[in-house]
Amino acid sequence: MTAPHPDSTVRHLYVHVPFCPTICPYCDFHVLTRRAGLVERYLEGIEAEAARLAQGYAVDLDTVYLGGGTPSFLRDAELAALVGSVRRHLGWGRTENTLEVNPGTVSPERAAHWRALGFGRASVGVQSLDDATLKFLGRQHDAQQAREAVTTLIGADFRVSGDLITAVPGQPLESDIRGLVDLGVGHVSAYTLTVEPGTEFARRGVTVEEDDEREGFERTEALLGALGFTRYEVSNYARPGEESRHNLAYWHNRLYLGLGPGAAGHYPASGNGFLSRRWTNPHLHDWLAGERPEVQDVDAAEFVTDALFMGLRLRDGVDLAELSGRSGVDVRGAYAEPIAANVRRGLLMLEGERLCATPQGWWALNRVVTDFLEEPGAALTTSSRQ
Repeated sequence: MTAPHPDSTVRHLYVHVPFCPTICPYCDFHVLTRRAGLVERYLEGIEAEAARLAQGYAVDLDTVYLGGGTPSFLRDAELAALVGSVRRHLGWGRTENTLEVNPGTVSPERAAHWRALGFGRASVGVQSLDDATLKFLGRQHDAQQAREAVTTLIGADFRVSGDLITAVPGQPLESDIRGLVDLGVGHVSAYTLTVEPGTEFARRGVTVEEDDEREGFERTEALLGALGFTRYEVSNYARPGEESRHNLAYWHNRLYLGLGPGAAGHYPASGNGFLSRRWTNPHLHDWLAGERPEVQDVDAAEFVTDALFMGLRLRDGVDLAELSGRSGVDVRGAYAEPIAANVRRGLLMLEGERLCATPQGWWALNRVVTDFLEEPGAALTTSSRQ
């Protein structure tokens, strides 16, 4: 092993806004509807937590991402207060600042307000441009509202990404994709419908057939590829230069702060042989009560497998030499066996120092990464603490 070269400056910030107008039947995120006084207490908590993070870490932000939940569901003064807390204590992103937006919350006046606050990118929860599909998904907006929202945001000079859900029974996928692209978006996030335990869909017994998942997965790439979009990550497509810079930080296993209830972050190391720490904040009421986050110290083996799991989601894959320098692990040597085995299976490609998943490997990524979790990890965990 060589000495790792970690960068302890945090350049990315995720802020979780847990409030939604309604809870969609497929959603398993930490979300809740607003109640009297709850948003005010949340904003006070954001102010206090932002101040603590600023005292604890070197922060020089490139990107800020407000996700949820529905950040655009906050009233104008509430969102301004949240942004003020972030700017006051942590600064603002130099290259990209994203607001997640529900189509039903958009108006020309609000779009102008969001631009004035410093957001330049909007991730819009379109999900479909078909009213029957939207009704099945429990969305409160209709297709016309979604079209108008995207058009309004583009007119307000936002870089716009549209979210779609695929593999929905009866969904006209081709018209959804063509319709969204025709509106002028530069980025599309396409997620297969999944039914998670504890959701309303799970209680109803809704299921998604694997054949439908795979068809949606493959047809989406073919349709968007024909329209000039490149699949740069398993679920994300972009025109040149329109990739999500914030999400690329996750996929490259960079450090980022997590602010707000339920937010996760990847923080600088605590020392003692560890390379970084992962924090996950408790849900809103426990977070407001001051409960501490769940903390996991990340050693060399975990750092490498995290980086492989995230990086193999990218079309460009993982630079093994760069990862070796960051982790202090000879990644190519330590993981020679699972690399070779998955290359033989046609799930990975190795070209020089770059390891990438094939299209088949993307579909079987959990299986691929499991191979990296088995034998080398134990040895690396021991040696990284010597």
